[in-house]
Amino acid sequence: MAAGKRAQPAHISLARQIGVAIVTGTHAPGSVLPGEIELADRLGVSRSVIRESLRMLAAKGLVESKPKAGTRVRERADWNLLDPELLGWMLEGAPPVPFVRSLFQLRMIVEPAAAELAALGRTARQLARLGHALQEMETHGLGTDAGRAADRTFHAVILEATGNELLVSLSASIAAAVHWTTFFKYRSARPPRDPIPQHQALFEAIAQGDPAAARLATAELVEQARIDTEASIEEGQLALAPPGRANGAARE
Repeated sequence: MAAGKRAQPAHISLARQIGVAIVTGTHAPGSVLPGEIELADRLGVSRSVIRESLRMLAAKGLVESKPKAGTRVRERADWNLLDPELLGWMLEGAPPVPFVRSLFQLRMIVEPAAAELAALGRTARQLARLGHALQEMETHGLGTDAGRAADRTFHAVILEATGNELLVSLSASIAAAVHWTTFFKYRSARPPRDPIPQHQALFEAIAQGDPAAARLATAELVEQARIDTEASIEEGQLALAPPGRANGAARE
């Protein structure tokens, strides 16, 4: 474990392990998970840890437990897909392109409009926080934890600057989407295009109080992120495909 990082509590680590297995299809909707005693023996943890993990997963809509029936994986339509942790689990591996497109459609609906409002209503303190986040992104780069943390802050402050409490309530979900799609892009062998210029243009539009320019800069930023993320997913799929299939896909 890296110095300075604390190990997660056992129930959180286990919830993540089971949650990833569910969202990646290892435990399909409708299937019944092993019982508490079997899970505790298999994983070497106490039953109380198992119960707490399952409670976390139930709160995210992934499972439901009933007496004598056990714990069943719920249908995908019941999952809380905007839960920040669940978004992270969905994007940890090789997320399906349709899900990623849906995520970017949500961002395209929400963020350009939020940037317009932010350009009209941001405070001096919010602008200073945006400027600091942008500086941190430029200093560290988005391929680092520090750079991605600054990126999350940048987008969260824009939603905060709208003054709309419903939009602000989406900030954790939007920040998670920004973080995990950026992490995924920079994990690929081919680095994505540098998005800092689009962030700079967005900051300048908000600083100048120009809502139309803020909307346009945000739309361009989100669209570039979508294209680069989908390219990274396709690259990963080709890398995992058998040689003959990968060559055939390349010729299509």
